[in-house]
Amino acid sequence: MIDLILLLIGVILCMAGIVGSFIPIIPGPITSWIGILILNLTSAVDFNFYFVIITFIFALIISALDYIIPIIGVKKLGGSKGGLIGASIGLVIGFIILGPLGILFGPFVGAIAGEMINKKNLKESLKPALGSLLGIMIGSGIKFCLSLVYLFFYLNIFWNFKDNFF
Repeated sequence: MIDLILLLIGVILCMAGIVGSFIPIIPGPITSWIGILILNLTSAVDFNFYFVIITFIFALIISALDYIIPIIGVKKLGGSKGGLIGASIGLVIGFIILGPLGILFGPFVGAIAGEMINKKNLKESLKPALGSLLGIMIGSGIKFCLSLVYLFFYLNIFWNFKDNFF
């Protein structure tokens, strides 16, 4: 019975990780990884230490890259610290006001505002803002792909040990 509850919690976490790929409050790959960890901790599945550690390392790397990629996007397209700060603030405010749609528009508008505060005109501010938008989209895409892979791993492990659950 406990294994079935853990199985359910694990699949919910894997699904939440997929959603978390697009919502900044939920760390997508880490949440999906916790689902894999919980599945491996059940008595129905043989614990695979190396698999759990390797998937954890990938989740950490991708989570770190998610913060670095938008910064690289802003910097590569001529952004300043003001643009970076504006994009970060815009991400939070955009999400609060517009929900998931704010994840795209918030950093873009925030980067423009941050660049304009740094004495750039609107035209000069658009290029770094586009870098921020592209960086966030790329980061979300990578997190989404990894979270999907983790869901696939989860379902594959479950399928191989399904007889032990029922």
